Amino acid sequence: MHRTLATLVALGASAALVAGCSNSDTNSDSDASATASSGAVTGDITVFAAASLKTTFTELGEMFETENPGTDVEFNFAGSSDLVTQLTQGAPADVFASADTSNMTKAVDGDLVAGDPTNFATNTLTIVTAPGNPKNVTSFADLADPDVLTVICAPQVPCGSATKKVEDATGTEIPAVSEESAVTDVLGKVTSGQADAGLVYVTDAAGVGDQVATVDFPESAEAVNTYPIATLNSSDNAGTAAAFVALVTSDTGRRVLTEAGFGAP
Repeated sequence: MHRTLATLVALGASAALVAGCSNSDTNSDSDASATASSGAVTGDITVFAAASLKTTFTELGEMFETENPGTDVEFNFAGSSDLVTQLTQGAPADVFASADTSNMTKAVDGDLVAGDPTNFATNTLTIVTAPGNPKNVTSFADLADPDVLTVICAPQVPCGSATKKVEDATGTEIPAVSEESAVTDVLGKVTSGQADAGLVYVTDAAGVGDQVATVDFPESAEAVNTYPIATLNSSDNAGTAAAFVALVTSDTGRRVLTEAGFGAP
């Protein structure tokens, strides 16, 4: 009886030791997995983003690098249609953020996008003029006056497509003196005095403060642009690319975008 009890005790102790070793190995594996996971967010990524995102994405990029030491986020800001063309021609990038869904659809159809794009913001148009609004522009219809030198985005650019939608909805045709490939170029023509007025996103107008006067118009509701973001199949650093997308679509990203004037998706 004593030998049997002693044997059982010995077997129990041996089992506990084995279990302890097994648990230790499991915990060790979990710790290693967690370390590997946390270590995945490192290295360089290149983000192709619509020109209207320059201020907010630059801020988010700096935030991302601070929160993830060892990362470096490079940006290429341009008109969304130009960015898709560059990607289609083989330009290396990890993330694409478009100012409209149609250019993102082109990227998806071209098998450039990994997974499904996520909508993260919206934007609408406003009229900008020189400070003081010397031409007294008070409505969208005023831009049909050829004496008001107006600059707009080209039709293939999201801000140009939005402009065309408002023109069609209102029956107003703008005799634009130039059509630009990026909304920032439209803004630049107005702030430099080369144009009396321009159509830009509300976020771009807000970004330059008193360098321009703004004229809101109710017809802008006819053309609300939705911004999608996605990682790209060509990415050599998919983990870090996905982490940046996660930041943009997080509550923190939403706060930065809202403060800049973007609407919710």
